Amino acid sequence: MGDAPIYRRVVLKLSGEALMGDKAFGLDETVVGVIADEIAEVCRLGVRLAIVIGGGNIIRGMAASQRGIERVTGDYMGMLATVINALALQDALEKRSTDTRVQTAIEIREVAEVFIRRRALRHLEKGRAVIFAAGTGNPYFTTDSAAALRASELHADVLLKATKVPGIYSADPARDPNARRLDVVTYQQVLERNLQFMDAAAISLCRESSIPIVLFDLGVAGNIRRAVCGEKVGSVVRERVEVG
Repeated sequence: MGDAPIYRRVVLKLSGEALMGDKAFGLDETVVGVIADEIAEVCRLGVRLAIVIGGGNIIRGMAASQRGIERVTGDYMGMLATVINALALQDALEKRSTDTRVQTAIEIREVAEVFIRRRALRHLEKGRAVIFAAGTGNPYFTTDSAAALRASELHADVLLKATKVPGIYSADPARDPNARRLDVVTYQQVLERNLQFMDAAAISLCRESSIPIVLFDLGVAGNIRRAVCGEKVGSVVRERVEVG
């Protein structure tokens, strides 16, 4: 472990909430800049990095449906929110001399490329950061599922999930004082215990593709680089837990 990356092709899942900082809504340009600094640093290490971005800082399909908006319509609104976030992150990265492409799962040709797997791979080979927006392009699927899908399609070495918590817990620590952090957990344990840090479809897809998941706190400076370099940050989900 050290300064050299152990993962060469990485998919990073960023929640929309990560981009709003302490605001109740929208984008915090300072926070976006800090995240862009970390991503740019990882790209300079030679890592082929793709980012899947959420839209919860603007709107969530499920939340919209609870307010009376039809669920499918709400999900499409959420997809458009992820495009806004992707463009903001692209702008921040390119200001840091990081060549970037945005690809969307729905056609918005005036602002981004349509997702084409081979084109995305080519961008990564050329050292460009690729930001995937609009989820899978289908309602009822989360951006976590989109991240697992893109990681599988790109044969990623790892899926990094950057969150506001330091790891995976046996229960909700806000409700259960006996909840303990799990440094390593298997895909099967996540599904059996219903550890709700990522939806079951995403976990199952990573399991089928043998892609480890690293969940960590984005709020700790340098954690993206540490995760890419194999340092112990957050929690890891993989096929087996080594004993001894």
